Amino acid sequence: MKKNIYSILRGKFLISDDSFKNWRIIIFISVLAIVMIASSHSADKKVYEIARLTNEVKELRSAFVDKRGKLMRLKKESYVEAEMTKKGIGISLNPPTKIIVKSQQQ
Repeated sequence: MKKNIYSILRGKFLISDDSFKNWRIIIFISVLAIVMIASSHSADKKVYEIARLTNEVKELRSAFVDKRGKLMRLKKESYVEAEMTKKGIGISLNPPTKIIVKSQQQ
């Protein structure tokens, strides 16, 4: 048992006569490890991008709600009336009348 452990630690399995099998397995495992690390980094980049985009969506939604609220306040009749009285324009006491234009064609 000790002999097997020492031979592994010393690397005898890499320099023995049938080491070609061992090198193929080691290279295959190394390539798989590199592919796994690259895949992990790619997934992490996507997670960070998703988090950034989620924060951006939250900010834009907040700005949209704020602007929509401001627009609703600006559209109120009381606000429009107050702004027009500042400029010297008041509410008409006479209701609007409909103008009908008859065509001159025969």
